[in-house]
Amino acid sequence: MSDLKNDSAVGQVLDKAANRAEDRVSVASNWQLVWWRFRKNRLAVLSAIVLIGFYIVVLFPDFFATQDPEFTDAKLAFIPMQGVSFFDGANVGAWVPAVVGKRNPVTLRMEWKVDETKRVPVRFFTSGYKYKMFGLIESDLHLLGLADPKSEDRIYLMGTDRLGRDQWSRLIFGTRTSMTVGLIAVALSVILGVLLGGVSGYFGGLPDLFIQRLIELLQSLPTIPIWLAMTAALPRDWGPVEVFFAITVILAFIGWTTLGREVRGRFLSLREEDFVLAADLAGCSRFRIITRHMVPAFMSHIIATSTLAIPVMIINETSLSFLGLGIRPPAISWGVLLQEATNIQTLALAPWLLIPGIAVILAVLAFNLVGDGLRDAADPYSR
Repeated sequence: MSDLKNDSAVGQVLDKAANRAEDRVSVASNWQLVWWRFRKNRLAVLSAIVLIGFYIVVLFPDFFATQDPEFTDAKLAFIPMQGVSFFDGANVGAWVPAVVGKRNPVTLRMEWKVDETKRVPVRFFTSGYKYKMFGLIESDLHLLGLADPKSEDRIYLMGTDRLGRDQWSRLIFGTRTSMTVGLIAVALSVILGVLLGGVSGYFGGLPDLFIQRLIELLQSLPTIPIWLAMTAALPRDWGPVEVFFAITVILAFIGWTTLGREVRGRFLSLREEDFVLAADLAGCSRFRIITRHMVPAFMSHIIATSTLAIPVMIINETSLSFLGLGIRPPAISWGVLLQEATNIQTLALAPWLLIPGIAVILAVLAFNLVGDGLRDAADPYSR
């Protein structure tokens, strides 16, 4: 008898919990439902954490850099990587092995190698070269640096290039450029795609005809010749900032067409829905109907599509800069860094120059996984 009472009590508790869960789902907003479904995808959540780490680097590149990325010294060319260790025998303390150099009597080139017997103590959250955070706040705090800032030793976590520039610091600053270009280019292409696709789908007629023919024209043109033509039109005397924004506009001008077609299709179906007709009868302006009623109805789809478009923009920028058609030195991006790895002889001397390619792969893979997770979470018909 007592077992039956216990079973009935447990059943009542479970029923109440199920009812509370159903009530919570019934009153949840669309964004809450998307988030609850997204966080169940562990791989997408892990990728989102990786992307957050990338954009923390984008916000504070000087803090993560160990040296001035523009400092050059040809005598320090092709210094190998120095790995950070945290144990010195029985003692605990961060250190890197020293590098020693010897001039080759035949080639007269300095040849560097890591000497594990000599150790250079390092420390986290220490002072280094001075910089201005966000261009306003002066600071010299760095994540990692020499334990003795006045020491003549240097840290090369990822070695140096042919001009003796610190590859780790340049990778940090290249991350800022490449990740920002992808984000801004996608933001501009989303604005163009939603605006022109919305006008095409909502109004129809002559605007629809003109915009669809423009999309077909842009999609029929081969991508590489368009890049070549547009980048060749950029003045050679432009600085890195002007070239940065020009490349961003070029990528956005080419990348909005797919989203524009998708938005047009959604608008064609939504403009006949009851809530749109009710808003029109209530006297709402067309701008309000589009921005407050139609666009929010598939905003989650736009976000998922945009997330999948960012890695495409990153690949495009890296390809252009690698070919010398995009962002050019002295600006730093992943494509500019990979230009150093085009020589077989250079790769034989310094294979660590290929590390920016790993950063590209990691960022693109993380964006694709997050985009897939958002797309699945935003789809009301997926299981």
